[in-house]
Amino acid sequence: MAIKLIAIDIDGTLINDQRKITPKTVAALKKASAAGVKVVLCTGRPMTGVEAYLEQLGIANKDDEYVVSFNGGLAQSTSGNVIVDHSIAFNDYADWVNYCLKEGIHSQIETRDYIYTTNQDLSYYTIYESELVSMPVRYRSMDQMARERDQYIIAKAMMVETKDKIDRALADLPQDLRDRFSIVRSEDFYLEFMHPDASKGKTLKTLSEQLGIKQDEVMALGNAQNDNSMIEFAGIGVAMGNSIPATLAVADVTVADNNHDGVAEAVDRYVLGQE
Repeated sequence: MAIKLIAIDIDGTLINDQRKITPKTVAALKKASAAGVKVVLCTGRPMTGVEAYLEQLGIANKDDEYVVSFNGGLAQSTSGNVIVDHSIAFNDYADWVNYCLKEGIHSQIETRDYIYTTNQDLSYYTIYESELVSMPVRYRSMDQMARERDQYIIAKAMMVETKDKIDRALADLPQDLRDRFSIVRSEDFYLEFMHPDASKGKTLKTLSEQLGIKQDEVMALGNAQNDNSMIEFAGIGVAMGNSIPATLAVADVTVADNNHDGVAEAVDRYVLGQE
């Protein structure tokens, strides 16, 4: 059956290691769009970290083009009309951040506008994320956060630490917290916590159903653990050549890596019918 929707992760998939979409990939995706195929960027990033790529692909500020952000916490049209919104309850966040403080783990949350952290000593990885997604950082004490709780729509929470500390935090995470969040590891140094109903796969399923697109008419491409749910959902699940082993294992097919136009290869082969 013909592919009608292409779901694409950004980091390590759509963009190369220089954070650029190559001309070949832009051309393939624009050709697919011109043929009526929906190109949906599905990312852990907020919209501030997506907009430049939407502009480059010619699908920005449109009521009939879509983005899945915050690892499935939010789905909206590229013009801003919200379709799915799974935010984290403040009390769940408070219990989670207290665990982080007890364990000495740097943490942060992301709303649609800001990164907030209770750590005065900012983590290198918080600064890196701020630059990556073009979102400013605000420090707030836990007392301030509690007093202002009604102001925060928490899209996701993140542990931001070195790989070994994230490994230990994940291994030691209490079952109570595991049960209250959807948890994905987007990088060795990022462990991300969302509303339990939030994942790229679940939100992509909801979006596809609203658009009248069948599961076997969806192709999804990714490279990391937070992409696995949408790769498993899609009719054609595609792993990039630079994918982690767990992503390679759940994919139907593997293409070239993000530095060698793997996305263009998949679009040409499975959507446009070109070899």
